[in-house]
Amino acid sequence: MPLKDRYINPFTDFGFKKLFGTEPNKDLLINFLNEVILPPTSALPT
Repeated sequence: MPLKDRYINPFTDFGFKKLFGTEPNKDLLINFLNEVILPPTSALPT
């Protein structure tokens, strides 16, 4: 019997915690938060 591919939905609480809440994925979480929180650095000054 072949295995069925399964994917984690990152929009659910369970999926987000599985993707970003483990120690091996710590760098992934930090990069994600930096992209979401920090302002873009390539913006022209006003």
